[in-house]
Amino acid sequence: MSDFELSRDAAGSLVLRTAAGALHTGVVSARAFPISAPSAGISLLDAAGHELHWVEDLGVLPAAARMLIEEELAQREFMPEITRIKQVSSFATPSRWQVATNRGDTELLLKAEDHIRRLTLSTLLITDGYGVSYLIRDVDAMDGHSRRLLDRFL
Repeated sequence: MSDFELSRDAAGSLVLRTAAGALHTGVVSARAFPISAPSAGISLLDAAGHELHWVEDLGVLPAAARMLIEEELAQREFMPEITRIKQVSSFATPSRWQVATNRGDTELLLKAEDHIRRLTLSTLLITDGYGVSYLIRDVDAMDGHSRRLLDRFL
């Protein structure tokens, strides 16, 4: 047996069995670095948020365990990536943005310019007025129209 085993119970909750045989139900997973290192540093937590196990790298896990953790992360995380900015209602805030994301087209409300945070030189995190975070992974890879609109807010 490896240092842990993962499975699902009848209700669909994640179950962790440690090498010592301790059983933990209702386990959730959380990434330590969701943007800069999404497959490294995964914490398996109990329902109270206490860490039960640390996964250094998802890539070294058996396929079944990796799949269970990735399913759990996908249910927990929601961060669409903006691929294109189609238009903005105004260059003053608050403004409504029409954007294309990896999950489809949507509209977001930018309440203030400081809701655009630079994570790296080319990566931005935008939090809209409804609390949804949008990621722009590479500003330089966006089309010229999107970059010009974005430059007005940076």
